[in-house]
Amino acid sequence: MTPADTERVLTLEDLAGWSRLTPSLAVVGHPIAHSRSPLMHNAALARLGEAMPQFREWSYFKFDIPPERLAEALPLFYKHNFVGLNLTIPHKVDAVSLVHGMSSQGRAAGAVNTLLRQDDGYYGHNTDGSGFARACEARLGIKLRGANVVLLGAGGSARAVAAAALEAGCKSLWVGNRDPQRLNGLLAQLAPLAKNACEPRPFSLGAPPSDLPEKSLLVNCTSLGLKPDDPSPFPSIALMPGMCVYDIVYGAKPTALVRDARAAGLPAENGLSMLCWQGALALELWTRTRVPVEAMWAAVGGEGDIE
Repeated sequence: MTPADTERVLTLEDLAGWSRLTPSLAVVGHPIAHSRSPLMHNAALARLGEAMPQFREWSYFKFDIPPERLAEALPLFYKHNFVGLNLTIPHKVDAVSLVHGMSSQGRAAGAVNTLLRQDDGYYGHNTDGSGFARACEARLGIKLRGANVVLLGAGGSARAVAAAALEAGCKSLWVGNRDPQRLNGLLAQLAPLAKNACEPRPFSLGAPPSDLPEKSLLVNCTSLGLKPDDPSPFPSIALMPGMCVYDIVYGAKPTALVRDARAAGLPAENGLSMLCWQGALALELWTRTRVPVEAMWAAVGGEGDIE
């Protein structure tokens, strides 16, 4: 198996004709060409294989599966013995109704990003929230406990980040989205957690409230930034001196939000560290061993500390 094989974007048709017998893993999304997950997972598997021969035949791939075909794809992945899957945009919420059980993190978020093959089907986990918390601490020096969190978006990643913030004991949680229906769905999902924590405060992305906390962690969980010419999901005029910015989108160049934050002199981090940590936690579930997160970080071009 060459790097070119694992970096190629595969489709449902490739999956239908799958003939590989050794253990396989994959990331599934739409679009997926930009994903660096195969790079970091295969780097970690290569490192693990140096000491544990059973992992030398494992490989990680990427599949572009449209949302309307996810229900068709998951049984095929299972049939062809994929040990585990990562799910990314737009599958994390839709997969909840397709798995055969969920972890407490998956239930709290109402979304799953990691599937583990079990005897009766795939079991859903969510490593996004824990991965985000580890990334914020490593790269921004921020802990979720006691933090004011301003969250942009209401999809699968936003649900996981919001659940992690509430479970950690954040001081306040503000959630902005353009679609009121999706925003209300997120608030309903968070309601059980909010009973013992702060009450999430909704707002429209088109009109950020003037009373957002000045000292806060601003987190972009929208898809804005995936394309190079995407605008920022948050107006630069609303950025405040005490803010730190974490954009879960990553790419070759900084997103508009990260550029705006840095231009304003604010600490700002892209999503590469979260990608790395959520991936490391997923790989630990699949391999049942501690994985070399530093090898994953180096493989995706990460600089500085990740642990």
